[in-house]
Amino acid sequence: MNTFEVVQGAIIAVVVAASALIAFRKLLPKTSARLMARVSASLNREGRSAVFRFIGRRFQPATATGSCGDGCGSCSSCGPAAPRSEAQPLHFKTRG
Repeated sequence: MNTFEVVQGAIIAVVVAASALIAFRKLLPKTSARLMARVSASLNREGRSAVFRFIGRRFQPATATGSCGDGCGSCSSCGPAAPRSEAQPLHFKTRG
């Protein structure tokens, strides 16, 4: 096993881990926020070094501000829904 194979394997592992993290956060947002809050709380404790506390603050999930512009969707009052338009028929044209 040469150096190229080791570097290639490490790069592929990082890309796969990043893809899995993105998919996890996109498909399970509430679970992801809970997990990130736990990690943040465990790192950002008294007695930890400044580096760990900084990382803990960075992992802390963003909280909803409660305003209509943050897109949290928790109050269901982000304005009226857009009116539905009438169904439009499809027109197919032959290639000629």
